[in-house]
Amino acid sequence: MNEPAIALSGIAKSFGPVQAIRNASLTIANSEIHALMGENGAGKSTLMRVLAGMFTPDGGSAHVEGRDVTGWDTKAAIAAGVGMVHQHFMLVPTLTVAENVMLGREMTKGVSLDRAGAEDAVRALCERTGLAVDPARRVADLSVGEAQRVEILKVLFRGARILILDEPTAVLSPPEVQELWRVLRTLRANGGTVVLITHKLDEVIDISDTITVMRAGETVGRMATAGTTPSDIARAMVGREVSLAKRVASGVVVPPQATPRFEVRDLSVRGPTRARAVDHVSFTVQAGEIFGIAGVEGNGQTELIEALAGLRSCESGSILLDGRAIQSCVVSERIDLGLAHIPEDRHLRGLVLDYSIADNLIMGRQHQYAGAWSLDGARVAANAGAQVAKFDIRPADATLPARALSGGNQQKIVIARELGGERWPSVILASQPTRGVDVGAIEFIHARLRAARDAGAAVVLVSADLGEVIALSTRVAVMYGGTFVTIVNGDDATPLALGPWMTGAIKSGDAKAGTATAGAA
Repeated sequence: MNEPAIALSGIAKSFGPVQAIRNASLTIANSEIHALMGENGAGKSTLMRVLAGMFTPDGGSAHVEGRDVTGWDTKAAIAAGVGMVHQHFMLVPTLTVAENVMLGREMTKGVSLDRAGAEDAVRALCERTGLAVDPARRVADLSVGEAQRVEILKVLFRGARILILDEPTAVLSPPEVQELWRVLRTLRANGGTVVLITHKLDEVIDISDTITVMRAGETVGRMATAGTTPSDIARAMVGREVSLAKRVASGVVVPPQATPRFEVRDLSVRGPTRARAVDHVSFTVQAGEIFGIAGVEGNGQTELIEALAGLRSCESGSILLDGRAIQSCVVSERIDLGLAHIPEDRHLRGLVLDYSIADNLIMGRQHQYAGAWSLDGARVAANAGAQVAKFDIRPADATLPARALSGGNQQKIVIARELGGERWPSVILASQPTRGVDVGAIEFIHARLRAARDAGAAVVLVSADLGEVIALSTRVAVMYGGTFVTIVNGDDATPLALGPWMTGAIKSGDAKAGTATAGAA
């Protein structure tokens, strides 16, 4: 009998007063790559956590390979070959890559841990999958992209036959995505089954066999990928036509001003794994310009943006906002001068998860809501109500802790705080602004960034989504090994043109030339 790999029917799950899923069904055949789509808060991750044994459903049934597994736990799921790679990392920062991958299945030599053997085993797995990361490094010292690779390696090491991936490519470069696709296709060819949660519609068309769409906690559609377009998927997810991001050759040239809106001169920043994570980088951004920075994560983008935002010290160099040097200013001073920062890691830098939505929406700006003796609660609540409605944050209860929201809705809190004020910031540092958000929210965030640009803001955009960088940027720099190796006009930026620079396959005749070009831009 050819039972489906996964058969979920009528699944319901509530968390207190919030009903995350109410009538969700999912059927996936063996040896299939299946995409699970939906807006933020549609219930995708909750449904997959039921399948992975993390949540017990309030109703419905779950079968895996014909076996009734309703209400099983994570241990039983792992033993049955079901593994989930989560959007938010579940790693121990103080342990090494190898120790995290081996956790619970430690290799021993006599009575001692065999650390060398564990590192060799993980290194071999890295080579087979193309997910490169040093097994001896501590997870705390990894970039976001490298940590994501460890999560994927951890599940593959445990021999998962049913692999659930929640936004797995959010931090991967185009070549790395293709390497992951190779891994998934090999798994499928060997009888494995993959469930892929992603908001990247082109990826779904590229890799999946079948698509299930959820909306507001319910399953609303199922379609074969062949013959389906990204617009078809977006319409099913949102329930309306969606304008998908694409670049239109503008021919617009931003005229240089006597005083650039934002200028970085000869900036160097120390890093966790090399002496200089940022190595003598210079660039300018004019008012009305989006300056995109592309590159494989771990090449200095994180350290650069955090130094510009005031979260990391500079070894040398200067940062000027409207001609004023701000490299010695603390974060609050930079905010008051008109600098906004959308951080790449919303949990680490963007939110206090146990604080309410309302409190997170004024983070760093509390002095603007001060009353005689404490915060003006009425003004805080009014701001929260307006931003929740404006940015469609779900659930629309501003008293809930940020922890209660999906990853995409958490990101909307950060975006609302940084871009939802009555006046536009002068400079916006946008690092992975649409990571983990749905197609409707991406459309909205892109529109906000373009509106800020049109209002005269200078935007510095860093994204692991090369398509996003290309779609939005006036100019694009590629960062490799801590420096800028090339800068191209936005209308000339293509994956084919930028990809080799991102991976180091092409190196400038002199790496300093890329930096010099940036300085002169």
